[in-house]
Amino acid sequence: MSTILISTLFPLICYFAYNIIVPQIEKLRPSLSVIMNMQRRRWVANAALRESPFDAILSGNIMGSVSFLASTAVLLILAIFAVFGQVPALMAALDSLSLERTYTVLDVQLHLVVMLTMFVLAFFAFTLSLRQFNHFCIMLGALDHASPTSPEEIDAITAMNALGARNFNSGIRAYYFSVATVAWFVAEWLPIVTCLLTIMILAHREFFSSSHRTAASAAIIAARRHKAAEQIKAE
Repeated sequence: MSTILISTLFPLICYFAYNIIVPQIEKLRPSLSVIMNMQRRRWVANAALRESPFDAILSGNIMGSVSFLASTAVLLILAIFAVFGQVPALMAALDSLSLERTYTVLDVQLHLVVMLTMFVLAFFAFTLSLRQFNHFCIMLGALDHASPTSPEEIDAITAMNALGARNFNSGIRAYYFSVATVAWFVAEWLPIVTCLLTIMILAHREFFSSSHRTAASAAIIAARRHKAAEQIKAE
């Protein structure tokens, strides 16, 4: 396998590897996403106790963000299709930049396929996330406030919200790793460096960032307050 082919496929490989490996690491150390799932359960549990448009507004804001990114993915897919018809012009533009490359037309076409794949994956992830958040809204709206909601029902609604968030994060990661596919046009080694930097940044955000520490602190405080409330009820 040539170096050019490896550098072309490397962002796609890293994207799939990250989505497979990180859930395994989360079993040993909770990520920011795992911690936020705890907050999602608190949200659903509190929503079961109130009748107000507040939760509908929150859900609408989330779905609006997902819809915007899904629409952006469509535009990027169409743009790449347009580039397929302008490969000679693209080659001429790259040559005019005096970049040290040895890419052939076939190499560029293959790389465009990889870029297209990345944005198609992002589109499917965002649209699936949008559908799951829509299901979440329906399940949230179906809550019967006349009687207490069972923990099992709260867990099920939370799981639907968490699925939407997981696919949303998957789409975002596709965007992140697609940056490395753009770096390929500069030099064949640059996508590898860019992917490694991207993985380091994503890992830091998920496991070691200030957001992770803040969310963990909030979850601990909420858990202590819930435990104290339960003890008061028991007394």
